[in-house]
Amino acid sequence: MLEEAITEAIKVELERQAADTPSNLSIDDEQGYRVNGVIDLGALAMAVAGSVAGGP
Repeated sequence: MLEEAITEAIKVELERQAADTPSNLSIDDEQGYRVNGVIDLGALAMAVAGSVAGGP
């Protein structure tokens, strides 16, 4: 269950970042989950921490 929450938090955050700056980050989830571009690791870390702590 924890692994699922972390995985979902990562996907949601990466999709948010890709939507905010599509010229810097793209996601292809047709065959696995491929990410191409620049990732804001601080924002990603906060999303994961929030999912572990039970945040939104």
